[in-house]
Amino acid sequence: MKVCTDSCVLGAYADTGVGGRLLDIGTGTGLLALMAAQRNPTAQIDAVEVDDAAFQQATENVQASPFAEQVRVIHSRIQPFLAEPYDRILSNPPFYSNHLRSPDSAVNRALHNDELPFEELIARVASLLKPEGQFWVLLPPFEMERLTSIAAKTGLRPFRQLNLRHNSRKPVFRTVTAFTFDGLATPTTDELIIFEPDGKTYSAAFRELLQPFYLIF
Repeated sequence: MKVCTDSCVLGAYADTGVGGRLLDIGTGTGLLALMAAQRNPTAQIDAVEVDDAAFQQATENVQASPFAEQVRVIHSRIQPFLAEPYDRILSNPPFYSNHLRSPDSAVNRALHNDELPFEELIARVASLLKPEGQFWVLLPPFEMERLTSIAAKTGLRPFRQLNLRHNSRKPVFRTVTAFTFDGLATPTTDELIIFEPDGKTYSAAFRELLQPFYLIF
């Protein structure tokens, strides 16, 4: 799978804490886990991935990185996965349902939520997150509304949100939302525009956020 710009934004924007335990659900290439390791060098990070090829790729990427002692890549579905509670959970989950399928099964697994419906994702997050922990997730706006409704049933409520636009003329195409069990948290909303109106030049805000990770900056 390609490394997506919006996933990089999640990795750069999410609060990864200081130290503690962090879980990346559906790590793919290992991107979020490695970004979290760079930002929180004393955290212990578990990166769970079900797809065989993606698991192998993530393992190779972690072993080739400076964070090999910090990140553990685990070949498993998240549904049966058991561990001590985490301080932070990150996920860029599949979200398509009832859409046309690709002939590539790996693409389908990455993009379609047949194997990880939102109800099952939230159930696992609620059981694996510490009472004071945070869950950070990236989805399109409509799917985020669905996930938020499902999460509320477990006591998880949003306290921070970042809306992503390709440029100022385009609608919001992805949303990063942070959830907590703290029902008294007051939600705040930010916006990030990736490109200037020419559609080619990265905005100053995007460059500042991604500068620690993008070699072109």
